[in-house]
Amino acid sequence: MLKEFKDFIARGNVIDLAVAVIIGAAFGRIVTSLVEGIIMPPIGLILGGVDFSSLFIDLSGQHPVSLADAQLKGLPVITYGALINDLITFVIVAFVVFLIVKAVNRNKKAEAEALKKNCPYCLSSLPIEATRCSGCTSELPATAAAV
Repeated sequence: MLKEFKDFIARGNVIDLAVAVIIGAAFGRIVTSLVEGIIMPPIGLILGGVDFSSLFIDLSGQHPVSLADAQLKGLPVITYGALINDLITFVIVAFVVFLIVKAVNRNKKAEAEALKKNCPYCLSSLPIEATRCSGCTSELPATAAAV
């Protein structure tokens, strides 16, 4: 059982996933810091000096002065300002992941295209090693290079 576990951990996919999780967590902290420390203060200033992280709805009816006061007293509150910060953080992380996936897919497509050529007779796309066209069944000349 120990050998099976060692083989499982030593697989490249598991190690790649572990590295991705660690980098993702660090990236998430950076984006959270960016949102809370750089993006939200100017937005709050534009909206009249609002600090989104301290926005809350008091459910107790005791009208605490601040979120810190409500939390100190243990009052039930809905912290919708933190939700706004988290939503903006999520959108930024999702956009960065989108850009990374788009770049990776573009590279994969370019690599796949480099391994193909076109038939000089019917212009079908073929693997570069093909000697006969799968579209028109023509025998391809030996000098037909990737187009």
